[in-house]
Amino acid sequence: MRSDDRPPGLEISGLTLRYGSQTLFDNLALTVPAGQYTVMLGASGVGKSSLLRVAAGLAAPDAGRIVATDGLPVAGRIAWMGQRDLLYPWLSAIDNVTLGARLRHERPDRARALDLLGRVGLADRAGSLPAELSGGMRQRAAIARTLYEDRPIVLMDEPFSALDSITRGRVQDLAATLLAGRTVLMITHDPLEACRLGERLVVLSGAPATPGEPVVLPGAIPRPADDAEVLRTMASLLRTLGAAA
Repeated sequence: MRSDDRPPGLEISGLTLRYGSQTLFDNLALTVPAGQYTVMLGASGVGKSSLLRVAAGLAAPDAGRIVATDGLPVAGRIAWMGQRDLLYPWLSAIDNVTLGARLRHERPDRARALDLLGRVGLADRAGSLPAELSGGMRQRAAIARTLYEDRPIVLMDEPFSALDSITRGRVQDLAATLLAGRTVLMITHDPLEACRLGERLVVLSGAPATPGEPVVLPGAIPRPADDAEVLRTMASLLRTLGAAA
């Protein structure tokens, strides 16, 4: 991240979003603190992905706004990773990672892209097309692409869901390291993942959906999976999610 691109927080206020007769959000308010890793959980269909798409500028709300806390435009300062890897089938893994740079008419940093592919375990698959990669490999390539963008605000929708448990832990650790100091808003259905990576946890529930009181976790991330505070908070999260469901 460039030194002149200090990460702002995000302020969501008065957000209303409807799909036909369904109201997902009605006057929703949420603060995503600057430079912190915020994790959002909630039942399927509650509106987590829709909220993330609005924050990314990929969907327009019926009312309300999402602004950066430094007063500058959000556009151009977000890296986005959706649930699907969205790799272009005719591009190699490394060309998918550097796609954003080429679309911006910048010279791709192939050395950095190769380093990121190596760090997600795809050093020997840089030239492979998506059809030659497994689902987990494709998701790792998409994670490398997100990290390559080097943006101060990062929005991720279940970025590790297709990975096996061992690879998931390793890539979680990598993401926590490389995204340190950025403003991150990530969706997950995995309470353990939330407690390992989140500095601030938010549960979205209800119809229309509203965020619960944020849970602030102490200590540096990524936390060990057997950490006592992680296990205690995970148990509390499971109870909260069960009650909300």
